[in-house]
Amino acid sequence: MGAVLGLCSAAQLACCCGSAACSLCCSACPSCANSTSTRLMYAVMLLFVMITACITLAPGLQTELKKVPFCANSSTLIPGDLKVDCNQAVGYLAVYRICFAACLFFVLMALITIGVKSSKDPRAGIQNGFWGIKYLLVIGGIIGAFFIPEGQFASTWMVFGMIGGFCFIVIQLILIIDFAHSWAENWVSKYEESESRGWYAALLLAMLTCFALTLTGVVLLYVFYTKPSGCDLSKFFISINLILVVGASIISILPAIQEVQPRSGLLQSSVVSLYVIYLTWSALANGPADCNAVSGNESSFDKQSIIGLVIWVCSVVYSSIRTASSSSKITMSEHILAKEGSGGYDSIEGADGGESGRAETKVFDNEGDGVAYSWTFFHVVFALATLYIMMTLTNWFNPSSELSKTNVASMWIKITSSWLCVGLYVWTLVAPAVFPNREFN
Repeated sequence: MGAVLGLCSAAQLACCCGSAACSLCCSACPSCANSTSTRLMYAVMLLFVMITACITLAPGLQTELKKVPFCANSSTLIPGDLKVDCNQAVGYLAVYRICFAACLFFVLMALITIGVKSSKDPRAGIQNGFWGIKYLLVIGGIIGAFFIPEGQFASTWMVFGMIGGFCFIVIQLILIIDFAHSWAENWVSKYEESESRGWYAALLLAMLTCFALTLTGVVLLYVFYTKPSGCDLSKFFISINLILVVGASIISILPAIQEVQPRSGLLQSSVVSLYVIYLTWSALANGPADCNAVSGNESSFDKQSIIGLVIWVCSVVYSSIRTASSSSKITMSEHILAKEGSGGYDSIEGADGGESGRAETKVFDNEGDGVAYSWTFFHVVFALATLYIMMTLTNWFNPSSELSKTNVASMWIKITSSWLCVGLYVWTLVAPAVFPNREFN
């Protein structure tokens, strides 16, 4: 028994701290591609960072710290030279420090993996293994970040956060548009193959639900973020975005578009329209307080932040398990998503010593002949995702003693991203028609 436990412990230690690829996230599956397993492990790491940052914003945590003896604001009497300021361990500034360390880790990984062409590169072990060391490195970086002098750290890092958050929003737009295209193509193909009324009803119901939510959102935005007199900018944002989503929906069903993309339709348009209205709501939430009927709520986790977190989690998971399709090639998202059928299938962790071949392999290497996705670009995306989560948790404004959700820069970033969303979607529709000699599928 002791020998068996020792063998298991050694195997787990090699998986977590060695260069072997990790199969823990796919242990319940018959087999798992190395590219998928690795991306899921990095996604878990990013979720760990997000949860840690959320904990520092938990209500009442600062009050509980007063019971800790070594805190400077503690009611317990201990020598003054042994006390530390525990207020820096919670709140928005703590989120900045945690995300700073995580962002630097992904930037470091991006630099290490520059130019990797296949898993035969010596640096492949760093990308696909050493998970225990990586987690220790991230945890150590987070602890070290709390020793950074406050000074101009928050205001300077906020600028990087807003720029990086905006870049991730653009990437998130690409993923959402890719999801919309893939969803519609999948359901339309199943309907065409089976001619089942069930699939037709599902398509119709999904489309009508998204459009109904979009229309409801527009009405609520006019009710809560405009006034009969004034708030002209808010009215302009809502109106122009409504016009844009209606225009994009009309373009999706034009005969010229249907001729080159017969599976393009209103389902994709409804998903994009719903996301554009969400971005509009998120932007107006950072707008002038006199035009915000729900202002005054200084909670760290308001409704738009929670929805933003849910969309962020879905985007990260989607980018980790999704393979590139024809629609993603139009939107250039194959750098994030793994390419189908790339590389060889060399076993890197078997379950039976190799007698059964690939059938019993927990993790197989599908990048022996070439990487399935750009490793460097993947880490850049995750670094930007860290900045986005930092700005979402802090409501896109600089942490200070006077919390205010009014942030004109954040408002314009989100409105601009909503316009980019419509532009990217329309481009995926018109590109095959405008450039008929180019291959988009």
